[in-house]
Amino acid sequence: MSKITKPAGEREHEFALVLTGVSKLTPELTNALFEAGCDDATPSIRSGRMYLTFSRQAPSVKDAIFGAIRDVKKANIGLEVLRIDECDLVTQSDIARRIHRSRQLVNQYISGERGPGDFPAPACELHAKHPLWMWCEVTNWLYENNLIKEDALSDSREKYVINTILELHAHHQQRPELTHEALDALGIDLRDYAI
Repeated sequence: MSKITKPAGEREHEFALVLTGVSKLTPELTNALFEAGCDDATPSIRSGRMYLTFSRQAPSVKDAIFGAIRDVKKANIGLEVLRIDECDLVTQSDIARRIHRSRQLVNQYISGERGPGDFPAPACELHAKHPLWMWCEVTNWLYENNLIKEDALSDSREKYVINTILELHAHHQQRPELTHEALDALGIDLRDYAI
């Protein structure tokens, strides 16, 4: 039996894409996705929301996600990618789970009792019992302190940027006037980001 080899520089990336446009799985839908290139994904529906769980070979997570989004569009069945199913706002428990450490150790990182100090401040819910941190800020701190590898940092940054763009697109689709008003009020010209 021959061994399947990965192309040089590629690795396996696991992620899920949250979709809109369909609330029911049908054989036609799953066949269309399979034929469009999503043969490395498992379609599911939970609480009326469809998502595809991918296990895809690519040089980077962004390449894997961009390819998956293109394949979903290629299916041409009315599906839109809403976001990558990974929340950038995390609790202390989420941080512990993601880095495979105890919640107590993460609490010590946050308080400065362990580690080099200067753990990122919470991003929101500051008044609440369980504040939330930005995962991309946490991964930056973890990487700078040799607690995660560069791949994990890169994956976090790439997913964060892609989700930001997908969410802006979704908001613009739903409320274009409000989106333009907010951009104008904040002095943000999207043409500044044109390449």
